[in-house]
This record gives sequence, structure tokens and C-alpha cells, in this order.
Amino acid sequence: MDTQNYANHRQLVPGFHFVLFPLLVLTLGGSVTNLIQSWGDHTRIYSASLIFVLSLAMIMLMGFCRMFALKAQDRAIRAEENLRHYVLTGKLLDPKLTVRQVIGLRFAPDAEFVALAQRAAAENLSEDDIKKAVKNWKADTYRV
Repeated sequence: MDTQNYANHRQLVPGFHFVLFPLLVLTLGGSVTNLIQSWGDHTRIYSASLIFVLSLAMIMLMGFCRMFALKAQDRAIRAEENLRHYVLTGKLLDPKLTVRQVIGLRFAPDAEFVALAQRAAAENLSEDDIKKAVKNWKADTYRV
């Protein structure tokens, strides 16, 4: 694997992003078409509407599973970076920092971390601006 940096730090999982999601979208599209074609047919409307509802539920399930996993990771990152700041300075992170800002700070090495955290709080830097400000990128290959 190449050295992680700002340009390549986002991860795509081919089976999730390029297979499962398109399949679910195609299934939803097909179920909508089936539902529309079955609208006047009382023998097909129940199964067509059931297929549509299940297709919609699967897309929602996929989204919620992704969102819940990311939320759990965000909480862990916030705790890790707060601990790292405490170890380096003896103080917790500035409470003005948002979770998104703290997530951006995780790529800063210890030598840049404290100053960048102070700058992020003072200037209200976005997560993206924080990542761009990191000079010596610290890889995080565990985030999905």
C-alpha cells in the first residue's frame, strides 16, 4: 500500500460501494417499475408493493449500518485524540473543537498535533482544512 496522505486517505470498499449499492439501486428501480406496471392489477399489486418496500428497506438498512459504524468510530477517535492531547499537554482538547475537527486532527503527528489543535479551535478550521494543514501525515488505516 502507498504511503497514506491527504490525496489518498479516503477508502472505498469495492464490494460495498461498487457492487452492493448499485445492485440495491437497480433493485429499487426495478421494483418501482414493477409497482407502476402492477398498479391496476389487483392480483399483482400486493407482491409489487412488498418488493418495493423491501427494496427501500434494504437501501435504508445499508445506509444505517454505514452511519452507525462511522458514528462509533467517530466516538472512538474523539476519545483517542482527547487522550493523546492530554498525554502531550496535561489538558483535554478545547471544548470548542467539533467532532469533525477532532477527526481531522487524527492525521497530525504528535509534533504538529497540539499547535494544530489550538489553531483549529482559534480559527474554526474545517476538517478538510485541518487535514490540508498537516505537514507530516500520520496514517490511519483502521477507518472504514
